[in-house]
Amino acid sequence: MENLMRSYRTKVKQASVLWLEGFRQACCLHRVVIYCLRSKQLMIRTGQCFLLNGFIFLGSIFILRSLILPTLQWILPFGVSDGYQEPCLPQMPIRLYAFLRLGLLQLIYALWFYPLYIFSFILSTIWYNDIAQFGLTVTGKDGSTNLAPSSQKEPSTSQNATHVDKPTDLGRVMIGIAEQGYSLLLLTFFFLEVYLTGFIPYIGKTLNFILLSWMYAYYCFEYKWNFSGLSLDKRLDFFESNWAFFAGFGSPCVLAIFFFSPLVSYGVMAVLFPMFVLTAAGSDADSVVNSYKTKWSSQELRKLPIFYAADKLLMRILSLLPVEPSAQASDKKSL
Repeated sequence: MENLMRSYRTKVKQASVLWLEGFRQACCLHRVVIYCLRSKQLMIRTGQCFLLNGFIFLGSIFILRSLILPTLQWILPFGVSDGYQEPCLPQMPIRLYAFLRLGLLQLIYALWFYPLYIFSFILSTIWYNDIAQFGLTVTGKDGSTNLAPSSQKEPSTSQNATHVDKPTDLGRVMIGIAEQGYSLLLLTFFFLEVYLTGFIPYIGKTLNFILLSWMYAYYCFEYKWNFSGLSLDKRLDFFESNWAFFAGFGSPCVLAIFFFSPLVSYGVMAVLFPMFVLTAAGSDADSVVNSYKTKWSSQELRKLPIFYAADKLLMRILSLLPVEPSAQASDKKSL
């Protein structure tokens, strides 16, 4: 029992150290300033994200709450005068005013906030990809440099290439597309898992915070892994093997939005997310984690199956899809 408790304390200490290291890496926001000063394109994209999401989107919410809502309440009062508890208006106008306030508010959301949210989401997704690419180029950690020799040899060997090489290249492209599609579906089911954990009594908020931290950390590093050409199974294996580090990295992201309403949380996260993407691009997670694993030798933390439930659910749903066997398809073609 004493050895078990000693081992447990060691594991908790290791997890805490990696969590703090991940948290520290995420808070290195000074890298954003340095990278933006090195790249004008990166500065423009980051400024556009701040302008759209911080100034326009969050500014619209501020105007709604500080100006539009008080104006509606003044024009269409609740029917209770200041300092008095008894209604100052008949019951019928009070209900009419409440209905008009709700209708005008929903009209504002339908004509302004929801279209602005969709526009911001689509445009920000495109800009995040550009920010990650510019950031990796500035840091000199662009994974495409590892693929440069093969891409440079391609023109010289294309004349002597056989027809067998073409399906191989096409197969790589198809595998990459399939991995991206599977990764998108996997993260979608994981997000559903995160959402449902929030309804668990007592421990729901804590589990929701931890899972959100992992989700945002994966989002931040996924851009870097995409450009490096890292396969999906290696990404998931590295992420689940170093779960404590990534939980710490995603914690500042969640702390910034955890106590706000959904619309405000989206606006704040849309402003801060490019910064965390750049800190992820500049952080060398492999070296940091391996340096601690070298100190701990054989006592390193075990792998945690974070995406196990989402992966099983996704595989179960995919197994229900009608897939025609290739043998039957070839028989039908021959007929």
